[in-house]
Amino acid sequence: MKFYIASSLKNIEQVRYVSKRLKNKGFIHTYDWTINDNVTTLEELKVIGRKEKNAVIEADFVVVLLPAGKGSHIELGIAMGNDKKIYLYSPNNEVDNIETTSTFYHYLKSKSVMEQ
Repeated sequence: MKFYIASSLKNIEQVRYVSKRLKNKGFIHTYDWTINDNVTTLEELKVIGRKEKNAVIEADFVVVLLPAGKGSHIELGIAMGNDKKIYLYSPNNEVDNIETTSTFYHYLKSKSVMEQ
C-alpha cells in the first residue's frame, strides 16, 4: 500500500519519523516533500506542487499530522475529493479547539464513526 503524509513545515521531523515507521512495515511513500530545502523560485514551488498533488492521488491513504499548514489543507481536499482513506492525527487535541479546528476535521471524524 502507498501513503502520503500532509503536514506543516514545522513538523518535518515528525513526518520523517512516521514515514520511516510506515516504510519499515512495507508501505511505500509516494512523495517525501521534506527533501525540499532552499526552495527559492516560484517555478520550484510549481514543480513541487505538481509532485505533491500526484502523490496524494497515487496514495492509498493519507496521513494528516496536525498542526497543518495551508498546503496540507489543499492536500486534504485533494484526498477527500479522491475518496482516499485519511488518518488525522492531533498530538494535543487542537482538533477539538473551536478557535483552531477545521470543519473538515470533524467531517472526517463523523465519517469514520459512520463507517464503523
